[in-house]
Amino acid sequence: MTVIDVAPAVGEAPNEVAELIARYDGRAPRYTSYPTAPHFGPAVGASVYARWLAELLAETPLSLYLHVPFCDRLCFYCGCNTSVVRLESSHRAYAALLMREIDLVARLIGRRAAVSHVHWGGGTATSLPGDCLIAIMERLKERFAFERDAEIAIELNPTSLPPDRREALGPMGVTRISLGVQDLEPSVQRAIGRLQSYEETRACADAARSLGVGSLNLDLIYGLPLQTEEGVARTSRRALNLKADRVAVFGYAHVPWMKRHQALIPEEQLPGPVARYKQLNAIHRVLTQEGGYIALGLDHYALPSDAMAEAAAARRLKRGFQGYTTDAAPALVGFGASSIGSLPQGYVQNAPTAAAYAKEIEADRLATVRGIALSADDRLRRDVIERVMCDLEVDIDSVAAKWSADSAPLKAAASDGILRFEEDGLASWDGRRIVVSERGRPFVRSIAALFDAYLSRQSDKPRHSRAV
Repeated sequence: MTVIDVAPAVGEAPNEVAELIARYDGRAPRYTSYPTAPHFGPAVGASVYARWLAELLAETPLSLYLHVPFCDRLCFYCGCNTSVVRLESSHRAYAALLMREIDLVARLIGRRAAVSHVHWGGGTATSLPGDCLIAIMERLKERFAFERDAEIAIELNPTSLPPDRREALGPMGVTRISLGVQDLEPSVQRAIGRLQSYEETRACADAARSLGVGSLNLDLIYGLPLQTEEGVARTSRRALNLKADRVAVFGYAHVPWMKRHQALIPEEQLPGPVARYKQLNAIHRVLTQEGGYIALGLDHYALPSDAMAEAAAARRLKRGFQGYTTDAAPALVGFGASSIGSLPQGYVQNAPTAAAYAKEIEADRLATVRGIALSADDRLRRDVIERVMCDLEVDIDSVAAKWSADSAPLKAAASDGILRFEEDGLASWDGRRIVVSERGRPFVRSIAALFDAYLSRQSDKPRHSRAV
């Protein structure tokens, strides 16, 4: 994520920057899928998903995602599907359900399909006891054929990592961890209900590395209550000392109409659009100028030697439900409550609550409750949107030719909407190719939205976060 400096360019007054943000900082999808999740529906349920699994080609490698919807406490800013559950018996019961779902899905696929990538998320994935985490990984390796260099990644909360969970990382075969740092300023941590010292975070990273975990990702957030430009810069500098391979920088999405606990954050404590923009730039400057990271896509950074930076340079970067990824598997199979899967035929999502998920799995049924089947137009537009989001440019004729499709409707969409972005120096358009400028990078979601055929169909109720 490269962004322009907030100091105005020659001839550009500060109020012009504010006007630019006002024009383009609307609500837009993050495009971790297309069509996006609000357009999933009940027409795609368990029977459809079962058929799609059986139809997977033998040579199709899989990516697996496991969702653990539990936390020891609920952070006020959190947008994840999770709840506070501390009972070990509940954690063990959920682990048993995951293994039953793994067995069921593997049986429907009908073979030990190849696996190239595993990602554990939540909630807090390490809510599950260490022996359960190990047992689930062993079950996965029994039911699927892991590639020799398969990546196994897990999201960790440094404040919720008991010794048995930490020691499980080695036997699980974890190759990459993602640590939620968010912000290290005490006043901000109190405002978001997440007290986490730098020392705790450093100890977690060091422990993982001592167990053989080779890659470290950090998550930072801007736009949180009481954050300042100076404060996020301090957090970013301290984060540099952790020597992460990748850093993800997310804008806080305040959506209390979707996540009711976010109402605990007083809106008057939230920074406005211009302040958020300044925070974004402050983090960017520290990471790139002081840390030597390369900006990737909208919101990721990587060291030049990291596989993600190499994928971006080769135009192989991908966009998925965990953000940017090097994972090129054509099928993602999700396990657990609310997990989303992406298959060549379309998207599927499990029941959102642990109770509803358990009811289906205990009955030996898939827990799929909604999804969407992809049309030829969906696949074409998804490809265009992904290239805009990953490469900040797209050759529409080339993408259309790949799908043996007519490029005219996409060109018309670009021509109709790109002019205002061109006038403001955010992108260029030559009738075939869109190129997003460095100035336009923070607004790339809005540019990608030009190709979203579903946006005009949705209700007036807000469904997406701010674009910046």
